[in-house]
Amino acid sequence: MGSAVVAGDNESRIRLDKWLWAARFFKTRALAVEAVAGGKVHAGGQRVKPAHAVRVGEVLSIQRGPDQYIVMVKALSDRRGPAREAALLYEESVESRQSREALGEQRRLQQFGSPPPAGRPTKQDRRRIVRFTQRGE
Repeated sequence: MGSAVVAGDNESRIRLDKWLWAARFFKTRALAVEAVAGGKVHAGGQRVKPAHAVRVGEVLSIQRGPDQYIVMVKALSDRRGPAREAALLYEESVESRQSREALGEQRRLQQFGSPPPAGRPTKQDRRRIVRFTQRGE
């Protein structure tokens, strides 16, 4: 069984991949290891390894898909609990939250510009596509 460590305990450390998993940034520890090894996670502006010892007060930069999180570690835990408990392990910077929300809004607006196709193209549609793609040849 894992245990949560209080924020005031500066001597405690935990592996970065375990903390990312416990803080619910990644669904599995294997995904956390893959992200850290792939350079998607930085501590203090430096690339780190999955075994990096995370301390309370450390600033982490986490790239998850198109979203960038900049968080400060508030508490350590090697136990994956409910999302409410996981949110207590870190504090996201205001700039990080604002930029993520702005990018999310941009992505939503871009989806309206190009509606998904209604289904399979008809024979007439396929002929138009062929004519259009072979125009430059």
